Amino acid sequence: MLARFKDLCLDASDPHALGGFWARILDGELIDTGDGDTRVDPRGAVSRAESIWVNRVPEPRTVKTRVHLDLRLPEADPAVLLDAGARLVREPDSEIDWWVLADPDGNQFCAIPMESNADTGPFELVVDSADPAAQAAWWAGIVGGEAKSSDKGYAAITGAAGFPWDYWVFDPVPERKTAKNRMHWDVDLTDPDPTALIRAGATLLREPDDTVSWWVLADPEGNEFCAFPPRPTS
Repeated sequence: MLARFKDLCLDASDPHALGGFWARILDGELIDTGDGDTRVDPRGAVSRAESIWVNRVPEPRTVKTRVHLDLRLPEADPAVLLDAGARLVREPDSEIDWWVLADPDGNQFCAIPMESNADTGPFELVVDSADPAAQAAWWAGIVGGEAKSSDKGYAAITGAAGFPWDYWVFDPVPERKTAKNRMHWDVDLTDPDPTALIRAGATLLREPDDTVSWWVLADPEGNEFCAFPPRPTS
């Protein structure tokens, strides 16, 4: 294991507006970080890994969101999400049995009816992938856990270090990544630097400098993520 899942980050044109939306969706508390950005802390969360940092960026969203959360609904429809400000993109049909919605910045996410006997939690992290099995295996090698492939084409990791939800899903899509992801995840390194991560196949995009104190890397399919030095033990 080379790293531990740390948290999620979401790009935004207006961090307070978008953070407020996700706080309503996740029944969370909106935290003003004091630098123009915000953070959403779900109520009752036992780990900061369940938080979403909402960061201001100058560029608008231009392509389909490649990383997103799936939400499992205890209700029979997404009315509560629409009331909170979501936009309906696609209803269940002959091909899918869930709703596709978009947040106020246009980031798409899925709302899935929760079965009464389901043993899964309310959220899943989903990453579009050209090769889901390879992606899941690579990330399981980085953050631990078990990677399994499905006969439906997707692959998932369970038990990853620090990961706060039941499943980290890699979903097959035909299109390749063409733009910076609007949502990404951060990791805490187990070593003082990301040398082992780079040897494992990550690409270094940016080193720490006067502006940031972490490394920006990309996984084998180009998904950006931030790597932080190990946390102090005392």
